[in-house]
Amino acid sequence: MSSRELTILGTSSAVPTRHRNHNGYFIRWDRQGLLFDPGEGTQRQLALMGLSANRIDYLCVTHFHGDHCLGVPGIVQRIARDGVAHPVHALYPASGQVFWERLRHASVFADTDVIVEHPLDGDVARVPPLLTARRLSHPVESYGYRLQEPDGRRMLPERLREHGIGGADIALLQSEGTLRGVSLGQVSEHRPGQSVAFVMDTRLCDNVFALADGADLLVIESTFLSSEAALAHEYGHLTARDAGVVARAAGVRRLVLTHFSERYRKDDEPRFLADVRASYDGDVVLAEDLMTVPVPRRQVQTATE
Repeated sequence: MSSRELTILGTSSAVPTRHRNHNGYFIRWDRQGLLFDPGEGTQRQLALMGLSANRIDYLCVTHFHGDHCLGVPGIVQRIARDGVAHPVHALYPASGQVFWERLRHASVFADTDVIVEHPLDGDVARVPPLLTARRLSHPVESYGYRLQEPDGRRMLPERLREHGIGGADIALLQSEGTLRGVSLGQVSEHRPGQSVAFVMDTRLCDNVFALADGADLLVIESTFLSSEAALAHEYGHLTARDAGVVARAAGVRRLVLTHFSERYRKDDEPRFLADVRASYDGDVVLAEDLMTVPVPRRQVQTATE
């Protein structure tokens, strides 16, 4: 099983349907678990996928429309009920603090002190070590998120042998950069860090492209088909074709379309794929509830030094 993967808990937009729950997305990132936009029913969806509250390290809300946050009370209370002992970092737009407080304390329960709040403000906000948030274009303040692993290097055994470097000397070369006249670049390759971008309700704007830039996995709303582009823009949403434009321009490796309007039926789904194919010919996933999508393995780029 991949140690970095997306579990899709819900894929509808404002109104759940018989086939699609409200939003909910869980990203497993090594030992960290990140829950994005828990809508109604997220507790049950997590249970169906075998995910417990103890797996949640980050609770990220893009904005305070109900389909993206009405599951917060249940998640917080489950964190308390299950005795989660580690910090759970909560990220949300600072302008929605009053709504966060209402959700955070929505009913009577034995509270928990493990929730660490990170209200987001400004065009770009960073929450080390994993996350960057960027403000999007929606009728209410909304943020998109990006997980970014730092770039690294992959050691090349054959080149190490050519230069007579082995054992403890490898670690010394990695820490110092040179060893006995041999540079790290001569015996290793650049290894770009993996990245995941999460873009919900927004019109096209510069920060959508910035979040998606070079992402291995882009999870993005495609509320409408391109035939309703004017309606999408009016309400601050993207079409499937918009999502494809972003993926192509940003060099995305795997594109996940989600947040579908309830106006579309199951047999409309091929139209979303046709829409996105008008602008993007890469790897596309039409999200379904309770689907798991691995983050593509990182690509290695040979160094030129």
